[in-house]
Amino acid sequence: MPNSYSNSKLKIFSLNSNPALAEEIAKEVGVPLGQCTVKQFSDGEIQINIEESIRGCDVFVIQSTSAPVNENLMELLIMVDALKRASAKTINIVMPYYGYARQDRKARAREPITAKLVANLLETAGAFRVITLDLHAPQIQGFFDILIDHLMGVPILGDYFLEKGFNSEDVVVVSPDHGGVTRARKLAERLKAPIAIIDKRRPKPNVSEVMNIVGNIDGKIAILIDDIIDTAGTITLGANALVENGAKEVYACCTHPVLSGPAIERIQNSKIKELVVTNSIPLTEDKMIDKIEQLSVAPLISEAIIRVYEEQSVSTLFD
Repeated sequence: MPNSYSNSKLKIFSLNSNPALAEEIAKEVGVPLGQCTVKQFSDGEIQINIEESIRGCDVFVIQSTSAPVNENLMELLIMVDALKRASAKTINIVMPYYGYARQDRKARAREPITAKLVANLLETAGAFRVITLDLHAPQIQGFFDILIDHLMGVPILGDYFLEKGFNSEDVVVVSPDHGGVTRARKLAERLKAPIAIIDKRRPKPNVSEVMNIVGNIDGKIAILIDDIIDTAGTITLGANALVENGAKEVYACCTHPVLSGPAIERIQNSKIKELVVTNSIPLTEDKMIDKIEQLSVAPLISEAIIRVYEEQSVSTLFD
């Protein structure tokens, strides 16, 4: 049975990025979703009205900044301002997917650090805390001077593969690049499996990448893990390389299924047997292909919300 906070000062509101997930979270927590309306003027300006009193309440706003990124971000900023002016006690942003996270450093001259800009915008609008899931770069936590709780998707993905009953001796967890090794290691520890790394090198300009696989994958079930799958180029090329180098089967998983452009077609035509994702970003009907399995992050996020509201430890959720 879900907890019930229906007569408490805990309020949960949803904006337009992921209403189904917000409904699920509110149900798990045991509160009705807060009443608010989001409208647009004919020129595209966003107008938000909160339809109930939130004076002195701890408010949690569910909003991923997935596509349309800028619209969802602007909705969130306007909502935070509305909550602040309506005398909310605390404004807690629940952002399962943090957009602009890939722009987290200056990789070349004259580049912006947009992940930091977004953090500044949320803070300036009046946010008290951010609860997010699998940031593209964990150091983005340091971009905030407000409270931040960074949840992990690996336990959800790991439990799914454990339930499949794979023997740990048959499985190898694969990072599609050097940057994802820490993530792969966390999943590997959960599955008690070894890891491998796909080492990509381009010998010279305009020559296709050569993929070397570091680690033993021969005859094994390979599980590729990434935080975001966007156009699916990296993950599908990686899967094909694993099969060519002797892997028995290839599964892939990620927390955030951005899946833009040619992603679905690439996944459909690839050697990936199954792609396991979470609902941090909702999947449109055209993306719900047989190869994709979507797991819910609602139990994890609802537990985090309750723990924040009850002033309990959130870190125990990582175990």
